[in-house]
Amino acid sequence: MQYDDGYTEDRRLGKPYNIGLLKRLIPYAKVYKRPVCVALIFTLLITLFDLTVPYLPKIAIDTYILSFWYAVREGSVPRETAEQFRRKYGHLIDHTGIPARHASPQGEAGGSEAGFIAHAQLKRIDLGDLRRYREQGLLSTERFYRVTQDTIQAHRAFDPGQAIKGRGPYWYVSAKVMQDLSSDQVLKLRGRDLRGVMSIALLLLLLIGGSVILNYGELYLLEKAGQHIMQDIRMELFGRIQGQGIRFFDRNPVGRLVTRVTNDVENLNEMFKSVIVTVFKDVFLLVGIIVVLIDLNWRMALVSFTLLPFVFLITWFFSSRAREVFREIRRHIASINAFLQERISGIRVVQLFLGEESQLERFQGLNHQNYLASMRQIKIFAVFMPSMEVLSAIGIGLLIFYGGGKVIGEQLSLGSLVAFIGYIQIFFKPVRDISEKYNIMQSAMASMERIFGLMDRREVIREPQVPQRPEKQEGHVEFKEVSFFYEEGFPVLNDVSFEVKPGQVVALVGVTGSGKTTILNLLERFYEFDRGSIVLDGIDIRNRAVRELRSQIGMVMQDAFIFAGSIEENITLGDQRVTRQTVEEIAREVQAQRFIDRLSGGFDHEVKEGGETLSAGERQLIGLGRALAYNPSLLVLDEATSSVDPETERQIQAAVSRLSQRHL
Repeated sequence: MQYDDGYTEDRRLGKPYNIGLLKRLIPYAKVYKRPVCVALIFTLLITLFDLTVPYLPKIAIDTYILSFWYAVREGSVPRETAEQFRRKYGHLIDHTGIPARHASPQGEAGGSEAGFIAHAQLKRIDLGDLRRYREQGLLSTERFYRVTQDTIQAHRAFDPGQAIKGRGPYWYVSAKVMQDLSSDQVLKLRGRDLRGVMSIALLLLLLIGGSVILNYGELYLLEKAGQHIMQDIRMELFGRIQGQGIRFFDRNPVGRLVTRVTNDVENLNEMFKSVIVTVFKDVFLLVGIIVVLIDLNWRMALVSFTLLPFVFLITWFFSSRAREVFREIRRHIASINAFLQERISGIRVVQLFLGEESQLERFQGLNHQNYLASMRQIKIFAVFMPSMEVLSAIGIGLLIFYGGGKVIGEQLSLGSLVAFIGYIQIFFKPVRDISEKYNIMQSAMASMERIFGLMDRREVIREPQVPQRPEKQEGHVEFKEVSFFYEEGFPVLNDVSFEVKPGQVVALVGVTGSGKTTILNLLERFYEFDRGSIVLDGIDIRNRAVRELRSQIGMVMQDAFIFAGSIEENITLGDQRVTRQTVEEIAREVQAQRFIDRLSGGFDHEVKEGGETLSAGERQLIGLGRALAYNPSLLVLDEATSSVDPETERQIQAAVSRLSQRHL
């Protein structure tokens, strides 16, 4: 598989390799571990809130809305049955506060109650026992509501004789009695239940509001830490790129390096904020849902889990397909970017030779391939997402079918069934999220490999352990039997020797490709020569610090590069030591003052990238002024005046001659 960056890979990143790449991020993340840890705490709290929200309706339904109680009539069954029930399920009974013979005669259970059992507690009784107790009359089928004594006393229209005294301040009122009351009377008697429902609703709103605030804090902290980490990586990466030797740039196109510092780092940022921390939330949420479902009813939980193999199988299948399509899309986008960059940069040639139609046809082909790859991605997700929704619907259908029967058989409370449905609905969301984050992880791993692979490359000019400095900088150059190869077996220079003494003006003349520019590059230590030595002011240039060496040499190329910015910034290159007075003096000496005065703003005139609004000669004059502004002891010109007129060239030569006298 051919990537846009020139790397060839036909393998998937293995687990040990992925772990090794992730370890490379640890030093960067440690600097900002505090916000990451706080975000992780927020994630745990958000997960806890998400797990609590579906459980609150269960509490509201079972505890307050359907707060039914059933009478336990031990006196109406054989003694052995009553003792067995008391031994196995006696802890579930809320005993009445008066003997059974003194209980109120109201209702089906009158006169023989030993206590009451809540509807929600029936699920703890074995289904066979429950059926037997119902048939024998131990458990009544009539429903009761539990109310407080204060409520009965405050409700003057209600006859206390219609209620049964329970333990403590509680009384039990038959549902038949409740049906004969008005809605206002029912609300007054069930005021405790109504307040409970309102409390649950208020707590639900607080949890949702707290979750919103925590989500904001989590996202803010993750984004902040991620941006800081990516900023540090970009700075280090750009510093490493600047420190590489020129040979490195010969083998790595500019577009590839720009992709490293921009797109690849952004992919890494996407993984950090979407995967490394938030994946814990999805895992915690899945584990929490499984634990809660098992606690609610392990049989129904097993019914729900029958879909898990299908979920993971579909997720794995579509993730593998999506990963390949994502890679293909990245390749096509890279091809489009490369095509556009090249054609727009060479638009003059395209228009000059009437190539618009042919270039448009080629672009149409590249664009269509990207369209087809994008459509394959859309088809994959168009099938995957509905498949997960279908599985979710099937899961809910199974719960309603199986759980509904349990509710009818009073082996499961209605609130538990509602909670099950709520948990199953949110169960599939983290599964989808993990699947999507897996693709983000794969993309980020590929980017990390390229980023850290670039950081590990060391094609730099070797610095001497103990740099030497000449006593006097005169610009005395000696080439002694210097040989150099760009490629092994194809020599460019072979045993070249010559000398340039201080004050001399020496011209190198030769046919194209004879090595004139190469000699200048070796003198600047852009490349390391293979044999011989180059001596500057009595010291081999390999024994001098690179920065100190290059500060002594002023070099002007034939095609001077102009940065986007002002004229002054292009001459000083941001060095505050070069004053405005020096810039103006140099501009006058190299005959650049004349065209600069014609520009709007003069030295503050903003030029575009590459100096497209300037002529080739004007760019050469700025490049010459840039070299002379630092007062070098050695000035090297690589056809630096080829684009200026003869009169200007003679004046420049005279200015250079005058400036060179400063070092004699």
